Amino acid sequence: MPALNELGWDADWASALEQLQHDNLIPARVAAQHRGVYVLWSDSGELRARAAGRMFYAHEVGAPIPAVGDWVGVERNGDAATITSILPRRSAFIRKRAGLGSDEQVLAANVDTAFLLAGLDDDFSLRRLERYITTAWDSGAEPVVVLTKADLCPDVGEALLQVESVAIGVPVYPISNVTGIGVDELMSHLRPGRTIVLLGSSGVGKSSLLNRLAGADVMRTATLAEDGTGRHTTTHRELVRLPGDALAIDTPGLRELQFWEGDITAAFEDIEALAADCRFRDCAHVTEPGCAVLAAVDAGTLELDRLRSWRKLQRELESIAARTDHRLRAARKKRWKELAAHTRQHSRN
Repeated sequence: MPALNELGWDADWASALEQLQHDNLIPARVAAQHRGVYVLWSDSGELRARAAGRMFYAHEVGAPIPAVGDWVGVERNGDAATITSILPRRSAFIRKRAGLGSDEQVLAANVDTAFLLAGLDDDFSLRRLERYITTAWDSGAEPVVVLTKADLCPDVGEALLQVESVAIGVPVYPISNVTGIGVDELMSHLRPGRTIVLLGSSGVGKSSLLNRLAGADVMRTATLAEDGTGRHTTTHRELVRLPGDALAIDTPGLRELQFWEGDITAAFEDIEALAADCRFRDCAHVTEPGCAVLAAVDAGTLELDRLRSWRKLQRELESIAARTDHRLRAARKKRWKELAAHTRQHSRN
């Protein structure tokens, strides 16, 4: 097993552990999760652990549960290990769990750089890429756009211009996992003790890219389907060591990436800059007079589709915030009722 500092451990993490004021805790990093059992990397070697039951109880009212990439405090009792604490995250990729519920799902924690993969094939979408960039900025990690399948694109230069129009201030790299073109340029983001995460839709080439970065087949991949599209192979999130002591988190393909909470300002700096010149400070950029954003659309300097995407993502964040607040209020009310009932029962006894 690598030393803790090779996994990203530093003085600030050590200070966070000390503040828990628990002498028997050892630090470890979550490397994987399988059906409730966590694989941890620690100075004691690789551990299998479960999270303390109270963590799931507290999660219902907004507390976190362990995720891949987390630094955690662990209690050991013989061969058994229990995660009792999560050190405050420096970054976290969070989405609303797929489906009709309003629960959060942490895709990766304590990530320094996010490789946002988009394939230059028939599944390419600027609107989806805007969503990934927004999530990356909101996570606290540095976003990097990686355009895979460049060997299948008839005009990479044109595609690059389109992406750069929405990936403002974000590095963009066209690559091919088949030929290896462009992969070397990504190596500058791999640094000792630093963690990257690979995010993208199913079949976009995340595992293939990770194998190239690792210089070995560390992740299972599948051949292309008959229509030239990739096939989903990764089934869980996992922390992987790369050459030069960098770390990477591979993730399953995302069928959808719904926001959990956050702010879209960083991903739409062009619209935010225009909005500063609107007549009204609370301009919604719909029909208001003196709207600089609408004027830019009329002048052709801002794509209408980009403005529509901004409106859609704003509405989604507002809706999710309302549902989440309602869920947390209901959960906390339920907890207070249970506590009151428990107190009354004990007072009778």
